[in-house]
Amino acid sequence: MQGYNVLMVYNRSMEQLLMCKRLKDPYKGLSNLVGGKIENGETGIEAAYRELLEETSISNDDIVLHHLMDFKYYQQNCYVEVYVGKLKRDVVVSGDENKLYWSELNHDFFDLSLYAGEGNIGHMIEQVNMCKDKILSD
Repeated sequence: MQGYNVLMVYNRSMEQLLMCKRLKDPYKGLSNLVGGKIENGETGIEAAYRELLEETSISNDDIVLHHLMDFKYYQQNCYVEVYVGKLKRDVVVSGDENKLYWSELNHDFFDLSLYAGEGNIGHMIEQVNMCKDKILSD
């Protein structure tokens, strides 16, 4: 089963979430969270930090990622690990895989005409809101 990760990166004040505008399929043109493939021999957290650095230039010195949840898709033979973190300091994000931007949190992340993931982004944000004091206190 192929593993993937999705990375929820909040700014220091927890008022914005790092998003990307997809430049290719799937979900071309829609907003999404950053993430990627878990390579053979990598743990999920190793892959999460590697993908974060590759796609955004954010390093493990800038953020502590916490494993939030997983999605398993038996018919597609894959799973997705979701990680969340809050930046320790202001950073300049850069990457050429997708267009990166900081999103305010007052949007309807369940709107499938704007956001990738079949509503999962909205669900993940709600999960963070339910437990952010516990997982993002560092």
